[in-house]
Amino acid sequence: MIPKLYLYSFGVWVLFIIPAILNGISIELYAPYTGELLAHQISSVIFSAVIFAATYVFLKHSGVSGTSMQFIYVGLIWLRLTISFEFFFGHFIIGYSWQRILYDYNIFEGRIWLLVLIVTATSPWLVNRILWVPTDRGSQ
Repeated sequence: MIPKLYLYSFGVWVLFIIPAILNGISIELYAPYTGELLAHQISSVIFSAVIFAATYVFLKHSGVSGTSMQFIYVGLIWLRLTISFEFFFGHFIIGYSWQRILYDYNIFEGRIWLLVLIVTATSPWLVNRILWVPTDRGSQ
């Protein structure tokens, strides 16, 4: 049987799709004023904050609990889903080339999309640590 934590976490990740798409659209709106690179950086920071805040609200109010290892798994699942969605949606739906998608991973060009991925992967575990979920205290 799949633990409640994993089912709820998948639902939360699905909800991330909406702000992710809105965030992508917002780049196009303020890029003419800031330049594309700064717009990318701003949107990456904002989306990272949204992911962390949503994870905090989810864990604080959902009533799900788990071990530190389970929260690490949730983060890794979210990471894999996010990268898969980005490549699938970006290439097959929006029509970006593979080179365009991979460009956001180039930190040497000032691209900080990796920040979003790091926050996505670590938020479940980190928020769990912050909240000190009672059932997890013994395993930390």
